Amino acid sequence: MSAANRGAGRPNRGRTVAGRGIGGAVASSIVVAAGLLAGAALPAVAEAQVAIRGEVVHPVAGPAINDGVVLIGDDGKIEAVGPADEVSIPDGYRTLSGAVVTPGLVDARSVVGLAGYLNQPHDQDQMDLSSAIQPELRAIDAYNARETLVAWLRNHGVTTVHTGHAPGPLVSGQTMIVKTRGENVDEAVIEPVTMVAMTLGRDATRVSDDAPGSRPNAMAMLRQELIRASEYAEHREGDDPPARNLRLETLAGVLAGEIRILVTAHHAADIITALRLRREFDLDMVLDGAAEAHLVVDEIREAGVPVILHPPLARYAGALEHGTFESARILNNAGIPVTIQSGYEPYVPKARVVLFEAAPLLGHGLSFDETLSLVTIDAARILGIDDRVGTLEPGKDGDVAIFDGDPFEYISRVCGVVIEGRVVSEECH
Repeated sequence: MSAANRGAGRPNRGRTVAGRGIGGAVASSIVVAAGLLAGAALPAVAEAQVAIRGEVVHPVAGPAINDGVVLIGDDGKIEAVGPADEVSIPDGYRTLSGAVVTPGLVDARSVVGLAGYLNQPHDQDQMDLSSAIQPELRAIDAYNARETLVAWLRNHGVTTVHTGHAPGPLVSGQTMIVKTRGENVDEAVIEPVTMVAMTLGRDATRVSDDAPGSRPNAMAMLRQELIRASEYAEHREGDDPPARNLRLETLAGVLAGEIRILVTAHHAADIITALRLRREFDLDMVLDGAAEAHLVVDEIREAGVPVILHPPLARYAGALEHGTFESARILNNAGIPVTIQSGYEPYVPKARVVLFEAAPLLGHGLSFDETLSLVTIDAARILGIDDRVGTLEPGKDGDVAIFDGDPFEYISRVCGVVIEGRVVSEECH
C-alpha cells in the first residue's frame, strides 16, 4: 500500500470518524485499559441506511478503490460498492468516512464468549475436564454476548467469530459462529453448530480426568467412540431404537457429514494421524493450530483439508516449538485453503485480535492483499459463510471496518465498525 493510500488525511465529506493526534493516541491507550473494565453490553446502535466513504476501499473481491463508497440498505445488506464518482449517496443516508475501509474481519477460531476476561471459574466455560470425550457440549449454551472480550474484538474490527470449546480434551465440545453484536446469544448467533472440536497429541493425553495417557490410547478411544456412534445411528433406524444418547447422536452427525470436525494437531506426526482418521471414517475435517503443517504440505494438500493456523504471535514453545511465521505463505503458495485465528489463551487477556496477529505476516512472504484476505474471505470460505461475509459486495452482510490508516500498521486505529448496517462503534480503538 502506498504512502498516499495510507491516508495522511480523510476527505471532509459527510460525517467523519474521530481524528488522530498525539493527544488522541495517548488517550486511546488509557481508554483501552478502562474499556476492559466497562462491561461489554453493546452501545446504543444506529440502524438506518448507511454510506461509508473511504480514501481507499478494499472490497477484497476486487482491486482497491480510491475514493470509494459502500452503500448499505435498511435490510443490513450491501447495495453498492464503487468509486464515489460512480456510486452516489442517496438523500437520507447516514454517512461515515475514514482513510481505509475493509470488510469486517473474520476470526476463524476463538473461545471468546465462553472464556471471560476475568479469568475466574465463573466465566471459564470453554473447557470441561470431567471427561475426555464430550461432543454433546454445545457452545450456544455457554456463549455470553455481553462478555467484555466480545466488545474488545468488535472495537478492533472483528465482526464475525467462530467460537466455542477450546482445544485440550480429546473431544471438548461444539463450536458456533456469531456476529460480535447483540445483547444475547440468540441475537448474535448465525450458525449454532459449526464443528466438533478435537485435540490430538500430547495435550489430549493429560488434561481431562479420564485422559487417555498416550497417543495410541487416545486414538483407540476416539475410534471406538466413532464406531459406537455408527452402530447407534444404525440401530436408531431399526424397529427397536435405543434411547437417545446426545454424545453418540452428535458423533453420528459427524459420521454422516452433517457436522465437521476441527482437529487441533501441531506436531507433524499428529497431523498425519488426523488425516489417517479422516480417511478411515470419511470425515469432513478442518485442521487447527498445525504448527508443523509446513513439514507435511503434500499430505495436507492431497487430503484437501483446510488449515486454521495457530496465532502467529503465540509463544513458539511446547507443541508450537517448531512453528514458523512462514507457514501461511507456504500453505497459501501450495494452494491449501488457509487462515489464522486468535485462538485460545489460558491466561489473561484471554483473547488475541486477528488484526494484530496478521500484521507480522506482511514481513514473511504475504502481500497486503493476501494478508487482508487471510482474515476476511479466506476465513469465511473455510467456515462456509463466504456467501454472507468476507468481502464488500452487493447482497452480502453490511459488515465494515473503518481505519484511520493502514490496517496492519500498529499505530493505526479502528475508528468505526458497522455490522449488518448497524453502526456499533464510532470511537477510535
